[in-house]
Amino acid sequence: MATLTDPPEQSFRLSQLIYDTRYRSMTIQIVAMIILALMFSWLISNTIANLAALGKDFDFGFLWQPSGYDINQRLIEYNSQMTHGRAALVGILNTLLVAVLGCALATILGVIAGVLRLSNNWIVSRLMAVYVEGFRNVPLLLWIILIFALMTESMPAPSAFRGEDATSSMILDAVAVTNRGVYIPSIQFANPVSENGFYNWLLVIAVLVASIFGIRRLAHAAAVKQEATGVRPTTWYFTLGLLVIPVGIVFVVMGAHLNMPELKGFNFAGGTHLRNSLIALWLALSLYTGAFIAEIVRGGILAVSKGQTEAAFALGLRPGTTMKLVILPQALRVIIPPLISQFLNLTKNSSLAIAVGYMDARSTLGGITINQTGRELEGILLLGLFYLVLSIVISGAMNLYNSSVKLKER
Repeated sequence: MATLTDPPEQSFRLSQLIYDTRYRSMTIQIVAMIILALMFSWLISNTIANLAALGKDFDFGFLWQPSGYDINQRLIEYNSQMTHGRAALVGILNTLLVAVLGCALATILGVIAGVLRLSNNWIVSRLMAVYVEGFRNVPLLLWIILIFALMTESMPAPSAFRGEDATSSMILDAVAVTNRGVYIPSIQFANPVSENGFYNWLLVIAVLVASIFGIRRLAHAAAVKQEATGVRPTTWYFTLGLLVIPVGIVFVVMGAHLNMPELKGFNFAGGTHLRNSLIALWLALSLYTGAFIAEIVRGGILAVSKGQTEAAFALGLRPGTTMKLVILPQALRVIIPPLISQFLNLTKNSSLAIAVGYMDARSTLGGITINQTGRELEGILLLGLFYLVLSIVISGAMNLYNSSVKLKER
């Protein structure tokens, strides 16, 4: 009786790394990694050699040296005797402030303009078309300078608010718009948890984030109950309570009160001073990016089948309700991916703040600090790392939101 035996295994040959499909892809990846490592090592060694030739070394010790320059717009305490690291932190917070405010306002403007561009009213749709085409086809830098010039040249001086012969008045006796900036009421704390006001607001933000997380859990529980019973429980008063009560308790405990701006001498004192550079940068970034977001929103809405609208109308829903509850939730799946790119562009375009003297990360760490210390390489590397980390955080957060609204198979 014949027996079958397995064929003898062939020994491994070096030629298999290239010609055998089992090993070829791994070989190519390893070779590519080696080449990249050699390139990076050459680049680093060449940089170190060039720095040595110039009598320089690679050191971040300059961050602990006194900065010697002032920053006009800041969210935390700072003076010229503090370190370059502190100045960089102030600039980073200023960049984050513009990015957050710009993304919020640009989204609101973009959604409104994108929806109105599809309006059946000819005048409304044409006005939105003029806004979109006007802002997205003119360089952003020009809009920043134009708005800054309008704020500086067209607004009244603080002296116009003085006395019985005043030619200008405050809005609701609380907001003053001048050629030096906008003065608004500020919230101060009589019993702060920290002498540093930044940490007080950090506590308020932490409580607010916790409240929002609780609201999301409450909405999820309501959705689960609705799916099980067919009846959605009323939760608006719980939602309002979770949003208002915890933050209100923090404000009461810390003795929050309003500090109103008042004209004293030749300028306003008290309140919060929003300089023209901040206003110009914020409005220009928001209007410019909002024009692009409007086209993204319009495209997302058009991507939803018209049958969805007809079905909603057949159920008796009004056009506004149909747009809010039927069309936009489905359009979000098309809108979110390109919207991420617009948020990233707005954040990086904030570096144009140097044109109007707004002290962001580019102006502090990537500008004055480099000029004073001569640490060009270290400063640019830190600045690039900041923008890289910020972009990754924004992209990651938006991708998480995108995954939460995408269609899920049952």
